[in-house]
Amino acid sequence: MLALGASTRRPKRQQFYDLYPPTFRRVEQLFAFIAQSRNFILFVLLEVLCFYFVVNTNNYWSASFFNTSNRYAAQMLAWSNSAREYTNLRQVNADLAAENKRLTTQLTQRQQGSPAAPTAYKADSLFANRFQFTVAKVINNTTTLANNTLTIDKGTADGIRPGMGVISPTGIVGRVRFCNEHYSVVTSILHSEFRVSARLVKAEEIGTARWPGIDPTRMTLVDISRNKPVSKGDSVMTSEYNSVFPPGILIGRISEVRTQPAQPFHDLSVALSTNFSSLLYVYVVDNKQAEQQSQVEKQIDSEK
Repeated sequence: MLALGASTRRPKRQQFYDLYPPTFRRVEQLFAFIAQSRNFILFVLLEVLCFYFVVNTNNYWSASFFNTSNRYAAQMLAWSNSAREYTNLRQVNADLAAENKRLTTQLTQRQQGSPAAPTAYKADSLFANRFQFTVAKVINNTTTLANNTLTIDKGTADGIRPGMGVISPTGIVGRVRFCNEHYSVVTSILHSEFRVSARLVKAEEIGTARWPGIDPTRMTLVDISRNKPVSKGDSVMTSEYNSVFPPGILIGRISEVRTQPAQPFHDLSVALSTNFSSLLYVYVVDNKQAEQQSQVEKQIDSEK
């Protein structure tokens, strides 16, 4: 019986093969490849050894190898840094948007606290700090329609309400129209019904900016008296006569000046400062005193 049991016992190698057949097969294939390619592998090792001795015993080849290896290493490092920077662009853009929000808030507070005027007027802190900003990302945008809109990734859960103004780091964008909890639709300034009170800075004249519905890079500025001197390149900004946008937000610059006979106003074309085709981040403007201003102005209408 013992002899019979001993004769049926498998060798340890066969037991390992039964337990791990794929692993065992790969190991056998690896050793078989090394055995078949031993001459080539020995040749490569000898070449590497010769190269090592040549570089380390000859000053010219040592310097050449050092310079060449450093050049390729620097190139590889540059490619690696470029790839890393590209993958971090989303976070960089978000950080820049947050920083622009902080700077825009500070600038608006300074402008509202001490407006550029020849009087000694100085606003109180409540009025100067009435504008607050929320960073939002544009997730949909149209520029080729007669009435264009944007969609942003902030809604009522973030304090966004219909009627709020929307600006970008380069100028005005539009006004919030609809909201749900996490998204909002913005009426773009590239809309047939959009109007905004604008100030021609150099001429110190107030007019109305509107989009004629043709070129997404141009608006029209109307109601500017032809008696006022106007030149190409003059800045057009939001005026103090609206509660949606802070005053002093750039709209664009005069690109064409036309004067029609028997007309009391200039016909001005404004090159928009905001490039809507590449718009990525915007700031939603919350005027904390807009409701109080609206209530007071409604009393005038009720008395008529």
